[in-house]
Amino acid sequence: MKTVLLQGGRLITAAGVIEADLRVSNGIIAEIGKSLAPATGELVIDVSGQWVGPGFVDLHTHLREPGDEAAETISSGARAGIVGGFTALLGMPNTQPALDNVALVSFVLAEGKRTPITIAVAGAITQGRQGEQLAPMAEMAGLGVQIFTDDGSGVQSAGVMRRALSYAKPLGVRLAQHCEDATLAGAGVMNEGALAESLGLQGRSGISEEIMVQRDIDLVRSTGSRMHFLHLSTARSIDLVVAAKVEGLDITCEVTPHHLTLDESTCATYDPIFKVHPPLRSSHDVLALREALRRGLIDAVATDHAPHAPESKDRAFDEAPAGMLGLETAASLTFEALGQEKCDPELFFSVLSRGPARIAKLQKNNELHGLSAQGGELLVGEEANLTVFNPMATWTVDARALQSRASNTPFDGRVMTGRVSAVIAKGTLVLHEGKLQ
Repeated sequence: MKTVLLQGGRLITAAGVIEADLRVSNGIIAEIGKSLAPATGELVIDVSGQWVGPGFVDLHTHLREPGDEAAETISSGARAGIVGGFTALLGMPNTQPALDNVALVSFVLAEGKRTPITIAVAGAITQGRQGEQLAPMAEMAGLGVQIFTDDGSGVQSAGVMRRALSYAKPLGVRLAQHCEDATLAGAGVMNEGALAESLGLQGRSGISEEIMVQRDIDLVRSTGSRMHFLHLSTARSIDLVVAAKVEGLDITCEVTPHHLTLDESTCATYDPIFKVHPPLRSSHDVLALREALRRGLIDAVATDHAPHAPESKDRAFDEAPAGMLGLETAASLTFEALGQEKCDPELFFSVLSRGPARIAKLQKNNELHGLSAQGGELLVGEEANLTVFNPMATWTVDARALQSRASNTPFDGRVMTGRVSAVIAKGTLVLHEGKLQ
């Protein structure tokens, strides 16, 4: 491991933001101080004016492997994650077949260890993600799995969800829910409302999300278990979660960069690149999500990185699969949602790093399962998982230059402000000047 000295950065520490140098040696943060003298043979990186904080952690990545390697692999997803500033990704279980057993979880974890970053796994709540019989969560928890979800579809049965929460509680794991009542969401392809009607597209209501959020809050209250709500998209969903937190329930939530920066009007192009589940909502919802984010009411920004092979997206809007890429643009979009020049760097790293790491229980190194410590406080002796973000940089998204195997980003050609310039993962420099090492 090459010794690296980051000079002149704004360090996001437990004590606040400080201007200092930071040295990484032998995989750990070896020294923090003013005007540190470079050592012989040391790589010195000038990060003046840039933010240095704990590596980003994504709670919601679709790595597609096993089963859909044409869209993404664990390896290509890890490369996209590094460029986006992530030192840890949580792979979702809606693969083919679903990650609902020890053998498949073990496979993903083993492949993840072949990458430069930490790859954790979310296991399925039910067998085959069919919403009927519980998956063997205890066995998967024995491998270190801390989050379980049937992401891609919500657990529709309240009875099954209650049993799952009761089963999860003594295991100390957290269930994560994709909140959409299928009887209300139906075959909807965009936000329900006047625009959908005028476009002749079937709507997918916000009520379908909000009803399941409320139902599962009630189930958490009943069971005393814990819950994480995935990719919330409406103002009322956030209000429900905030009220539940005030009540003292162990509930967390995430929003996506695209729900913070795009609204339903983009669907007027009929371009399926803008088709996601839950759908892009009204401008009112976007503004409400941004305000909640800026007030610190949202625990995490998670990408819902959903790569698709080009031929699958090259269909009519109502026939194309839902989902868009997210890893490589997440930091810039979060910076935008937090007000760019008004963005609080501590809040920025809270929602992209420390909050997600806490939810996924990645903050402390789990030697039994070989997971690298994430979301740290930038202390001497701490394992070095670090991201350097340049809030002054501008860049243009080029779908053809992305690291993902897929190219389904709605931001192709868009000029972004703020970009990750360097990443140190597991003590090793893996991104320098925006380039993979």
